Amino acid sequence: MNPFPKLLEECLNDTKHVECAAIFVAKTGDVKAASNLTVCPEQTQMFLDAFKQVNLTRQTGLNFRNKHYTCVRADRHSIYTKCEGHGLILVRTAFYVIVATYSQSMYPSICVEAVEKLAEYLREKGK
Repeated sequence: MNPFPKLLEECLNDTKHVECAAIFVAKTGDVKAASNLTVCPEQTQMFLDAFKQVNLTRQTGLNFRNKHYTCVRADRHSIYTKCEGHGLILVRTAFYVIVATYSQSMYPSICVEAVEKLAEYLREKGK
């Protein structure tokens, strides 16, 4: 049984401050679960490359869903970006990358906290 859809629902969607989310395998880009988000292989590769080139990501930001997101924070574990009141959050664990978005009506801090807590949970489980 795949536990990831339930994790997305309980840890992220239930906060009401995550618009959509996905978890994918960091090495292969295979999507393990998604909620209101369709992620194509090119996008997962872009997310993986963002972590490989953190300095470039910090300088140039990311293009997602035909919008340019400015980077607010980027390190080897977390990338936070924003665009006109919307945000794109990426957090990496040893085996997975969590992607989440928030909209203008949501609190960015709650979205970030929820994604980071889910990542910490996966790290504690050795994932």
